[in-house]
Amino acid sequence: MILPGRLLDGFLLVRDGRIADFGPGSGPHRTTRLVHDLNGHYLAPGFVDLHVHGGCGADLMDGTDEAFRVVCNAHLRHGTTSLLPTSTVARHEQIVRFLEMCRRFRTHRDGARVWGAHFYGPYFAAEARGCHPGASVRPPKEIEFQEYLQFADAIRIATVAPEIPHAEAFVRACILNNIRCNAGHTHATFDQMAAAIRWGVRHVDHLFCAMSDRAKLRQSQTYPMRGGVLEATLYFDELTTEVIADGKHLTPELLRLAYKIKGPDRLALVTDCNRALDMPDGEYIFGPIDGGECILKRDGVGIMPDGQSLASSVMGMDHMVRTFHLLTGVSLVETIRMATLTPARIAGLDGEIGSLDTGKRADLVVLDRNLDLIDVYLDGQKA
Repeated sequence: MILPGRLLDGFLLVRDGRIADFGPGSGPHRTTRLVHDLNGHYLAPGFVDLHVHGGCGADLMDGTDEAFRVVCNAHLRHGTTSLLPTSTVARHEQIVRFLEMCRRFRTHRDGARVWGAHFYGPYFAAEARGCHPGASVRPPKEIEFQEYLQFADAIRIATVAPEIPHAEAFVRACILNNIRCNAGHTHATFDQMAAAIRWGVRHVDHLFCAMSDRAKLRQSQTYPMRGGVLEATLYFDELTTEVIADGKHLTPELLRLAYKIKGPDRLALVTDCNRALDMPDGEYIFGPIDGGECILKRDGVGIMPDGQSLASSVMGMDHMVRTFHLLTGVSLVETIRMATLTPARIAGLDGEIGSLDTGKRADLVVLDRNLDLIDVYLDGQKA
């Protein structure tokens, strides 16, 4: 078993969908039917994905029951037992529909467990939008975001670029509604990030991607050089962050740098996966079919049609775990923590999921010695 701080050769007892007991050896419950005889394989908590857009041909912004079912089941097959459906930049009515779907799937599960939305866009800096549709990027306006906050019960995290107009008002309104706030798709300065922390921002999306650093900011000011989002994320202990560890977005040295500075308790693995997961190479739409952005799947990653920039990933969390462990040499225990307990804590869900602890939901994965996925369990039942 892979526990938060160690490996344990032992037993785990599930009762009524939760972990009832665990420990070394075969355990005291000899009359209890085993969930699974691991045969030398690893038992780990189910993976938790904070940042996921689609899979198996569907995008969560398609706004249908079928799209949500397809995506949640696609990622369950890759070991993700809990996820935050992540929106894209889109028109107002499309975002409202997405939030309606997130509310529905919180109580009607089909596939991976939905804990609430990651409200992601449209409140980005236009020059840092990445592969998101450009026409609908806009600053927050209270008359609009108050309508989104009518779904506060179904929103767990919201992202905003701190430098855009009215960002502070949006963050403070989210905090009042118990919604955690991220900075993302932003060219903010170091000082603007410091201000965002004072408002309540505590996390930064996909480190190194779609963000400012001193090189980008130098284009508008020759000297002195200024720090940006990258430097602020690495500097401030208050900020957690995440990496896309698909082996395409970031080189091994960048992954190791992020791990060295932030550590396994403040660095999560995410997929940022689009609808091309488990699909052949070719052309796809990022975001809603109506109004989304054209991207390509090629060489195991999403790219823009010009081939000059990346467009989210096309891999599941099992791949991220294997790749991060292989490229960085970080221990298995800490790598697994970054795909389970750390994202659970960032989302405020660590009381329910994220580790093999008594009382938590028995959402489990079984991995072989190569970290390939063998089995997935939800509430102790094989999925």
